[in-house]
Amino acid sequence: MTTQTTVTPPLAAPALPSVLALGLSRAAVETRMFFREKDAVIFTFSFPIILLVLFGSIFAGELEGTGITVSQLYTAGLIGAGVMGAAFQHLGIGISVDREDGTLKRLAGTPMPRSAYFIGKLLSSLVVAVLEVVVLLAIGVLLYDLDLPDQASSWLTMAWVLTLGLAGAALLGIAVSSVPRSAKSAPAVITMPFVVLQFISGVFIPFTELPDWLINISSFFPLKWMCQGLRSVFLGDAGAALELTGSYELGKVALVLTAWVVGGLVLCLTTFRWKGRRDG
Repeated sequence: MTTQTTVTPPLAAPALPSVLALGLSRAAVETRMFFREKDAVIFTFSFPIILLVLFGSIFAGELEGTGITVSQLYTAGLIGAGVMGAAFQHLGIGISVDREDGTLKRLAGTPMPRSAYFIGKLLSSLVVAVLEVVVLLAIGVLLYDLDLPDQASSWLTMAWVLTLGLAGAALLGIAVSSVPRSAKSAPAVITMPFVVLQFISGVFIPFTELPDWLINISSFFPLKWMCQGLRSVFLGDAGAALELTGSYELGKVALVLTAWVVGGLVLCLTTFRWKGRRDG
């Protein structure tokens, strides 16, 4: 008498979550980690706020013939600087720390797609940037009589300027994270050029006060164009007289910011390192 044995087929491996789902999950982790670091939270949010209150209080006069106050001009510029800081500075320093403490190496050894890590970082920076914009807008409206846009086209301009600017700054931050030799040197290496860039990009000092060679340098970087696009939103037609060309040049703003998105992506693909210098 023959006994038949039933062979149970092996269970199929469970399907892995999609890259987007993993990226969203990673974004939640990154955001929680950021807000647990109270000193980083305080510095990230307080720096542009303190500068806006200080400069807005010291230079409280009206720009001749425009009906625009210096405080309103600073608000528009510092919104751009705050968004770039939330992307470029936040990512550049954060990824440098992740590389040195072994986080990148451990993540690279897991089934999680590497792209999910970057999606998480970008979405976390987006959350920080949106909060930064809301806080700075509130201060501008409450303290300095900043007028919010009353036309849908202005809100649309603000949306694409901030989106392109944030994307370009974030990709640049990811690329520059490979420059510091250690996590300890990352804040100095990344923060110092960003502060200098703010002074030559029309955030604190009007372009009419800068020499031509500094204007040419700042025109190469995205911050100058972000601030110019945001001034078109908040200062309106009267503010165009303050620009070097008498126009906001929104077409050129879009072109330069898009170029930085493409260029930033190329830089990331060619320079990013998963291992620290000591790991070879």
